[in-house]
Amino acid sequence: MHVTRFDIGRQTREQRAGLLVVIGLLSLLLWQTAIGSIVLYPFTILATWFHEMGHGLTSMLTGSEFERLVIYADGSGQSLSRTPVDQSRFADALVAAGGPLGPPLAGAGLILASRTAKSSRIALSILGAALLASCLIWVRSLVGLAVLAPFGAALLALAWKGSRDWSRFGVQVLGVEAAISTWQHLGYLFTAGGVVGGISQRSDTQVIADALVLPYWFWGGAISLGIALLLWWSLRRALR
Repeated sequence: MHVTRFDIGRQTREQRAGLLVVIGLLSLLLWQTAIGSIVLYPFTILATWFHEMGHGLTSMLTGSEFERLVIYADGSGQSLSRTPVDQSRFADALVAAGGPLGPPLAGAGLILASRTAKSSRIALSILGAALLASCLIWVRSLVGLAVLAPFGAALLALAWKGSRDWSRFGVQVLGVEAAISTWQHLGYLFTAGGVVGGISQRSDTQVIADALVLPYWFWGGAISLGIALLLWWSLRRALR
């Protein structure tokens, strides 16, 4: 009996693009099911990390002090910063946008890094080191530490010990998962608020709407369009 072995290194550009699109769509579908949420749980925690780090790092850029990051068992999270009392409304909007835009920006960067084996290994090393460093500096929850620290170690192992083909593919999958993670809860960008850690809070798009103009659903649509364009552009460049 002849068995065809799956060789990730022999895929054409079109085959790789199609596989990544299928992985992305399948992930979005699985995230909407109970069993899929269990299967993708480590990626859910990673997505929350990207999101909350986006808030935290943006707050640092706008002059606040990023104090800690908390991830809850249900996959939700919070980034807590000490903010100046005179912070502008525009800075409030930037920090709010940093959450939903952080993952697709990081995802696009990872996908672009997959253009060569060397840059793929560098990207895996940077992401793995960032996960471990954040656990030491900001992450202050057992769930976050239990998932993110092993995830970071696994990425470093893939960077140093994995084959060049699997390193590139791993970076591409991580990039796609990061880019689409803002959509894991399809209605998140189009709601005024929700419950995080048992406390009712405004959504990021509602914070942007309160700080600037136009309703939250407009900003949800603008962010979704930005995510789609970033994903398309980065895949097109990386697989050229």
